[in-house]
Amino acid sequence: MSVTSPMGPVMLDLQGTCLSDHERKTLAHPCVGGVILFTRNYEAPEQVSLLIDEIRSARGCDLLIAVDQEGGRVQRFRPGLTSLPAAASYAANDGEDTAKALKQAASAGWLMASELLALGVDFSFAPVLDVDCGISEIIGDRAFSDRPEIVAELALAFRAGMNRAGMAAVGKHFPGHGGVALDSHLALPEDKRSFEQILARDLLPFRKLIDAGLEGIMPAHVVYSEVDSRPAGFSLFWIEEVLRLRLGFAGAVFSDDLSMEGAAFAGGYAERAKKALAAGCDMVLVCNRPDAAEEVLEALRKWDYDPVRRQRLLAMRARRRVDRSVLLSSAQWRRAVDDIEQLNARV
Repeated sequence: MSVTSPMGPVMLDLQGTCLSDHERKTLAHPCVGGVILFTRNYEAPEQVSLLIDEIRSARGCDLLIAVDQEGGRVQRFRPGLTSLPAAASYAANDGEDTAKALKQAASAGWLMASELLALGVDFSFAPVLDVDCGISEIIGDRAFSDRPEIVAELALAFRAGMNRAGMAAVGKHFPGHGGVALDSHLALPEDKRSFEQILARDLLPFRKLIDAGLEGIMPAHVVYSEVDSRPAGFSLFWIEEVLRLRLGFAGAVFSDDLSMEGAAFAGGYAERAKKALAAGCDMVLVCNRPDAAEEVLEALRKWDYDPVRRQRLLAMRARRRVDRSVLLSSAQWRRAVDDIEQLNARV
């Protein structure tokens, strides 16, 4: 396949720690644009690096490799990498020493990004920009704080660390998942607050990071029923009107996983993908359902490739490749690990 082939609009996953022959063929499909890796794909740093090399070789052209590596309970790669604390851990130190909390958040962002870049990953779907409202267990300590201003400050520091390492960031879950109790993996949550309430609270971290140049955003599979009848990831109002026009976001929009129950309202998998892309998503994720991913790929085979969308996605590629042995022997890595180990010891 030509290296000039456009980056497709679909990000899919894999079943194991190495590629099957069928997966190699699937990766060559013109609509593939990315692969998201999970715990089942990871045994050790050396193994996953080889897997990523296999993926890139099978694709033969532009491809994004991503993972959810937030820290805390959402950290897909563990053995051989630094254990990162949950996002809420940084704010716990804020009342004692704000400067130290921001430094630790920046160290964590740099450390997470550097260790992933050394494996061949392009980016992590982080940071979480949701504000903890004391309602959502699926968010909970994945949020930096229950105060929008603190979420914004710590997320800015975390992203700055990621950027310093050479990695773009993805803020999630726009416009905010913290105000609903239901888990969008299992149901379609409904947030009944007014647009003004969401604007004043949940949108503040997104606005601050967008103003700082945030590269990517993932909308929530949540219906904000006082605003729009469609979940945010399928809503022209939320993506085009609010995110693009009002907030001025110019980066890439990634759908949340279309196999989640929060996306089922849109119909079958092909319909979900088409509706998410039509609403303004640049890339759709189809995870844990290989059959559904192949259905989506075929449904989008004649998708009209927008060069603006392609540039947004290309901007998510790793800006720097890091040699793992050099990284682990560096004083900067040792200092960052010390920062995080101190925080882990407290929590």
